[in-house]
Amino acid sequence: MQQPPAITPETADWTFVITEGCAECGFSPQEVTATGDRLRATIPTWRAVLARDDATVRPVPTVWSPVEYACHVRDTCRIFRGRLELMLGEDDPVFANWDQDATAVEEGYFHQDPAVVADQLAVEAEATAAAFDAVRADQWERPGRRSNGSVFTVATFAVYFLHDIEHHVHDVTR
Repeated sequence: MQQPPAITPETADWTFVITEGCAECGFSPQEVTATGDRLRATIPTWRAVLARDDATVRPVPTVWSPVEYACHVRDTCRIFRGRLELMLGEDDPVFANWDQDATAVEEGYFHQDPAVVADQLAVEAEATAAAFDAVRADQWERPGRRSNGSVFTVATFAVYFLHDIEHHVHDVTR
């Protein structure tokens, strides 16, 4: 099976969603203590989308298929859970850069089995939800930063993360 055409790399700085929400997908910043519950609420939708006959079909050649989005969400949960652990365990850590588009190609997202990805995504989402559930009240203001200098607190990081997940649910259900 051939590799599909490359998608257009994402270049937008989505940090505005932390305070403004997202008109495109309807995301509203949440009470950060609800992050785990809102993340868990996406799992049944991902399972349903990945059970569709068209889960491996791209809507257009340069836009990810549902399984590719699901692989990204699975990996986003894992990467962000690791970043959350850094923020809780270190003083003002800098996150290693993550090129999501390169990862999609290197990990062969296009070729992955939707049923397997559904199970993997559920495991990663549940583990990440539990990690956010475990954040204590005195930890929400701990800082961390991306390699590009964007500064987060655990609270703003939770909002930013959840938008990414919910936005991709919107991408595969519209």
